[in-house]
Amino acid sequence: MQLIRGQHNLRPSHRGCVATIGNFDGVHLGHQAVFAALGEKARQYGVPSTVILFEPQPMEFFRPDQAPARLTRLREKLIHIRACGIDRVLLLEFNQHLASQEAEDFIENVLVEGLGIHYLYVGDDFRFGRERQGNFSLLKEKGEALGFSVASMDTVCHADCRISSTRIRTALEVGDFDVAQACLGRPYQICGRVGHGNRRGRTIGFPTLNINLHRRVSPLTGVFAVRVQGLAEQDLPGVANIGTRPTVDGEGRPLLEVHLFDFDEQVYGCQVGVTFVSRIREERKFPSFDDLKQQILQDAADARRILA
Repeated sequence: MQLIRGQHNLRPSHRGCVATIGNFDGVHLGHQAVFAALGEKARQYGVPSTVILFEPQPMEFFRPDQAPARLTRLREKLIHIRACGIDRVLLLEFNQHLASQEAEDFIENVLVEGLGIHYLYVGDDFRFGRERQGNFSLLKEKGEALGFSVASMDTVCHADCRISSTRIRTALEVGDFDVAQACLGRPYQICGRVGHGNRRGRTIGFPTLNINLHRRVSPLTGVFAVRVQGLAEQDLPGVANIGTRPTVDGEGRPLLEVHLFDFDEQVYGCQVGVTFVSRIREERKFPSFDDLKQQILQDAADARRILA
């Protein structure tokens, strides 16, 4: 899959494609259905399939304090999109220039001149351009005038409810990993690189993998039974905490810490995947570090029992 970073990197060879536009946070089954339909259209037209993404996501630009938690950071999103067989991703920086661009200019400059699209899939509630003036009707109108077709994405449901990123976030908030998995088509996982921590866990016999979440808000907080991929041929069982560590130092941004059972290797810099199996409890502040240690012992025992 080819990644094109920015409109300025579009070349004449990129003209001619079928495309879709969206956040695609989580790359859930609804998104996967769109990508499958896009791939079929690409074969019909004999052109590449292209996904247009914005980074940051528009809500994160306009109202960062109110933006929803990210299900997938950009790196994870690109991995899942590639797995769906998409040929190209056009990644546009969402900044003041793009936010203030007229909807008609975006259509003509990016979609027509830049990509030469033949066919476009969007949600029927898709809005774009300055003050969100662009919509599905405008795309249909401009498509008829400029020579491309526009279609809306079909709704995909689970248990008679529409699959959406919002529904998955709600399921994760309450620890319903079965619903999250049913909507995603896979278990919920967070990926990242193992970094250095303050090594406090080692002093009490619980060394942890420290993983930066690379997002302002985490879709999960609390303590979980997990399985970790990327360090051995088989999944490794463990217990994880996502939060701001109020008992220790109360960091502002959430951190993912994973203690692996019967594992004590140095793995700094390794890329791992953390798959969440079950929620054990919420994060809370303890009166002392000793109280925290006793709770960690109980959490580990609970996680071992769940994963047995």
